[in-house]
Amino acid sequence: MELLGSFNVGDFIPWLRWINIFTGFSVRVDTIAKEFDDFLEEVVDEHTRKLENRASRETEEDREEEEEERFGGQDMFAAGTDTSYTVLEWAMTELLRHPKTMERLRDEARRVGKGEAEINEDDLDEMLYLKAVMKETLRMYPPIPLLVPRKPSRSVEIEGYHVPAGTMTMVNAWAIGRDPGIWEQPEEFMPERFLNDGCKVDFRGQDFELIPFGAGRRGCPGISFAMATNELVLANMVNGFDWSLPEGMRVDELDMGECPGLTIHKKVKLVAVCTPRQLHA
Repeated sequence: MELLGSFNVGDFIPWLRWINIFTGFSVRVDTIAKEFDDFLEEVVDEHTRKLENRASRETEEDREEEEEERFGGQDMFAAGTDTSYTVLEWAMTELLRHPKTMERLRDEARRVGKGEAEINEDDLDEMLYLKAVMKETLRMYPPIPLLVPRKPSRSVEIEGYHVPAGTMTMVNAWAIGRDPGIWEQPEEFMPERFLNDGCKVDFRGQDFELIPFGAGRRGCPGISFAMATNELVLANMVNGFDWSLPEGMRVDELDMGECPGLTIHKKVKLVAVCTPRQLHA
C-alpha cells in the first residue's frame, strides 16, 4: 500500500511511464504484487481443498466459476485486511491517549455484555458509544485519505474552478474530516460529538462531511461488513482486556506520525500492554 501510494510520474504524465522501468518502480510493484498474489492464492486454496465437491468440478463452466470465486475472494481479503487493521490501530491509539474515553467504552462493553467473556454481533446495536468512537476514528483517520479517483463526464465548475471533462479528480476525505468550517475542534478526538443529534451523521455517503468510504456508485461495497468487523473486534478487545501503555511510557510520548501511502498507517507501530479481565464465576 505504501508503494502504490508513492509518487509515480506515469500517473500524471502517461507518456513518461517508461521512466518507471529505469527507476525500478515497475519491478518493485510487480515483485510485491506476485508475492501478495501467491500468499492469497494459498489462503484461498487452503479453504477450497476442504470443499468435498472440488474434485467433481470438471466442466469448463465449473472451472470458470471456480476462478471467479477465487479472484472474488482475493479481492475481498486484500481490500478488507489492510484497512481494518489500520482503523483498529488508530482507534486503540486514541483510546490509550484518552483514558476516560477508554474507560467509558470499556464500561459500555461490559454492561452490554452482561459479564460474558465475548461480545456478539447482536450486542452491537446497543453500543452507541462504540459506534461514536468508530465514527470519530474514521473522521480523523479515514483508511483511504484520497478516495477512489473519478472523472467527470462533462466539464463543470466547482467553487470557481473549471474542471474539464475527463480530468482525474480525487476527494480528500482526510481534509474534509479535519475541516474547522465543519467540525468543532477538529484536531481533538471527541467521540461525544457523534452522540445524541450526532448519531444521525451517516458515513455511508449520505452526509458529505463524513465520507471515509466514498459515496454513490463508487462507494465501498463492503461498508456494512467492514464496520461490523471493526466494531466487533474493538468491543471484544476492551471487554476482555484492560489496556495500558508499556511501563514508564507517558501518553504524550505516543508517536502520532502518519506513514504515506494509499492507507494511513501509523509511522511507528502501536505497542500496548493487555491484561486479561478477571471473570467472576
